[in-house]
Amino acid sequence: MLDELKREVCEALITLPKTGLVQGTSGNVSGRQGELIVIKPSGVPYEKLGAKDLVVVDLEGNVVEGDLKPSVDTSAHLEIYRALPDVGGVVHTHSTYATVFAVLGRELPVYTTELADFFGGPIPVSEYVPPGDRGIGVEFARKTRPGRYRALLMRSHGVFTAGRTPADAVKAALIVEHSAKIACLAELLGRPTPLPPDEARKLHERYIGGYGQRKE
Repeated sequence: MLDELKREVCEALITLPKTGLVQGTSGNVSGRQGELIVIKPSGVPYEKLGAKDLVVVDLEGNVVEGDLKPSVDTSAHLEIYRALPDVGGVVHTHSTYATVFAVLGRELPVYTTELADFFGGPIPVSEYVPPGDRGIGVEFARKTRPGRYRALLMRSHGVFTAGRTPADAVKAALIVEHSAKIACLAELLGRPTPLPPDEARKLHERYIGGYGQRKE
């Protein structure tokens, strides 16, 4: 029953190092099907990961399938799934430019239409929560906006993103990192002006409602 979801999570995981969103064995991806979660095992190099290595847990964190220990961030992922039933995929990265904002305790401003399209407003930053703590999921559910794509900068830590699928969550992570890079460079060169909140919301509604070929 979970073969397809394992494939999706594995494909999402492979994307992280290829796109520079993670270094070494850091970061993780999970996907949800009903009451079961497929997640990356702890500390396994990405180049050695296959669908068979992924761990299946229930919403209480009990291992249902798999011989390896699940990610140290499993409790945070589970908290997000319990709080947000519309979420089907979660990604955690330590991507460089987004983590700069997280270290500074700053939200990521909406300097570009791309960020507005996906999120409809700034990417919020959390209070400090120790790595692996379920409080990460609590902060994520409390501070992110409803929508197809969600993202939160974790203070002094990294980034968590979520979407309807693992692929959606990876797409959100890529947009956050790209937008954070643009923001860092723009602020080095001058004083960029964020898009007005109303314009960011309009762009988001138009993008979600009409971009591409999907029927939504």
